[in-house]
Amino acid sequence: MPGIDKLPVEETLEDSPQTRSLLGVFEEDAAAVSSYTSQLYNAMQRIYNAQNELSTATHLTSKLLKEYKQQRFPLGGDDEVMTSTLQQFAQVIDELSSCHAVQSTQLADAMMFPIIQFKEKHLKEMLTLNEVFAIASHDHDLAINKYSRLSKRRENEKIKMEVTEDLYTSRKKQHQTMMHYFSALNMLQYKKKIALLEPLLGYMQAQINFFKMGSEHMTQQLEEFLTNIGTSVQGVRREMETEQDLMHQTIQDLEVASDSLYLPDPDTKLFNVNRNLTRKTGYMNTRNKTRLVSSTWERHYYFTQGGNLMRQARGDVAGGLVTDLDNCTVMAVDCDDRRYCFQITAFDGKKSVIVQAESKKECEEWISTINNISRRIYLSENPEELAARVNQTALEAVTPSPSFQQRHDSSIKPAVHNRARPPPTNSPSSVGSESPALSAISLDSIVAPDTPIQFDIISPVSEDLSNLAKTSGSRRTNPFGESGEPKTQDSEESILHQLFIVRFLGSMEVKTEESSDVIYETMRQILAARAIHNIFRMTESHLLITCDSLKLIDPQTQVTRLRFPLHNVVLCATHKENRRLYGFVLHTGGSRTEGRSLSVCYVFESNNEGEKICDSVGLAKQIALQSQMDRQTTDKQKELDREKQRQLKELDKQKQIDKDLEEQSRLIAASSRPNQASGEGQFVALGNNSQSEDSDTADDGKTKKKESEA
Repeated sequence: MPGIDKLPVEETLEDSPQTRSLLGVFEEDAAAVSSYTSQLYNAMQRIYNAQNELSTATHLTSKLLKEYKQQRFPLGGDDEVMTSTLQQFAQVIDELSSCHAVQSTQLADAMMFPIIQFKEKHLKEMLTLNEVFAIASHDHDLAINKYSRLSKRRENEKIKMEVTEDLYTSRKKQHQTMMHYFSALNMLQYKKKIALLEPLLGYMQAQINFFKMGSEHMTQQLEEFLTNIGTSVQGVRREMETEQDLMHQTIQDLEVASDSLYLPDPDTKLFNVNRNLTRKTGYMNTRNKTRLVSSTWERHYYFTQGGNLMRQARGDVAGGLVTDLDNCTVMAVDCDDRRYCFQITAFDGKKSVIVQAESKKECEEWISTINNISRRIYLSENPEELAARVNQTALEAVTPSPSFQQRHDSSIKPAVHNRARPPPTNSPSSVGSESPALSAISLDSIVAPDTPIQFDIISPVSEDLSNLAKTSGSRRTNPFGESGEPKTQDSEESILHQLFIVRFLGSMEVKTEESSDVIYETMRQILAARAIHNIFRMTESHLLITCDSLKLIDPQTQVTRLRFPLHNVVLCATHKENRRLYGFVLHTGGSRTEGRSLSVCYVFESNNEGEKICDSVGLAKQIALQSQMDRQTTDKQKELDREKQRQLKELDKQKQIDKDLEEQSRLIAASSRPNQASGEGQFVALGNNSQSEDSDTADDGKTKKKESEA
């Protein structure tokens, strides 16, 4: 290693400026060593903590693997091969946990102890000596200053001795302290090398010992075990991939085969009704009478079991008996509020059930199946052949009434005819029928023609960049805008904080923002476009409403996706029929191509009713307006207070000028008078001074004469 710089201890008594300058360099080096040692200590402390955490986590993993055999899984819980394999892994991981524990102990002794001793002992001792030396140097300077001010005339011997003794003591203390301080600074040049190298040496030695222990435990038998497990995992993976390909192919085949089944009400002319069934399953709605004339409908899963009709609600473990179908009667009925309904009456006529099928085809198949079961055809050896023979008679017994038939025909024909068209406004996938006010307004005057619809939210990075371009003086430290954002009213100081779970449906540019009809029309077009293009994915977000803005926050990363300033939200409304749908119109600065203002309508779906969100937006606007009025009143009052303070300062300044002029006039008047009395007083004082000097001279002569005689 290169030579070590040292402070000259022999020059401490002289305490020259050069020595003090060199001392400053060593003190600066000691401060740098202390700062670097603290950083290195923090890094090594993290290594030590991570090693302890790794040891604890490894031990916990081994414990959980050992407890696998005690678990009771609903599927595949008795796999002995899996249990034994995990037990072997638990044993190996337990040994690794022991190795990690040994490594933690070695790191504590060989790495952490030297650097902690250097940091807590040597550096603190250096800091203490620095403070003691500073005090001693200050006391010495004070003693020298007091000694230098001793007078040469008639000085007090006692005071002189005290000052001399004080100077002697302070000089001795400074010299001794300075020598010890210089020695400690010189030793620090050696200790810092030791303090940096010893922990690193201990760290590397602990790692080497850990790898040696690992190589001893990783025997050839363990390598063979791991190889066998790897081969088994690859075999399971290949089997999974084969099964996945088979499932994908099955799904594709089922999609092609089930394409015709997606229609809720297929045409019976295109899809024949099977009237030879003796077993049937499917969902139907059950009519339950609540009052004398009112009723409710509930959806259940129905299935036939022998000669019984069973029903099971979603989530139930087993089904329950509805009615006995032996010798029962079934017929289509005409309900005022529902279609495709039929009634099942027990053989004794005491119990009847009214249910609703999904389509005409399902209705007729259920009626035929129940008729076949009622005649006990399911008990024969060939039930389908027997059902075919009595099919004609059964059809005549259950033919629907003319009104029922005409209603079914009239409802099916438009559905088949318009199947390829976009969904109408009164379909379940749209937002409802148009209002009379909306139908009277031209759509071109509400929604901008040829406007693209945005179905997804832009990424947080582009949003942050746009916000960064709009915000002056703000600086963000990461691409997600998590920090560096200036505090606004929607921070912790905001009065209103309301959070809603919403799903973004789409947005598009609109022309007007005067009435709620623009929001209704935008909802209709966005939902129709989603149905046409088969867009079913919706982005879920958290909508945070504050007194300053509306924020769309990602529920997982808590990153702000979109931020709408509250003062730009000019209109907010919910749909007339579906209260979960709501939208608002945002007024922005400029259009994409022209310099005119731009209005965009955003449409969302919420878990709660949209009216609550609109009420929250209205409340936020009221609070923001009241806050703005309060700020204006406060600013006006502050301006009045500042003007009043300025006037008071001007008045005080004028009073001070008048006072100075008055004082100057008084001094001029006083200086113009003769002052003889003061001249005579000065003459008398001079005479007295001369007499006192003569008396002092005489006293000095007498003193010298006595000393010579002695």
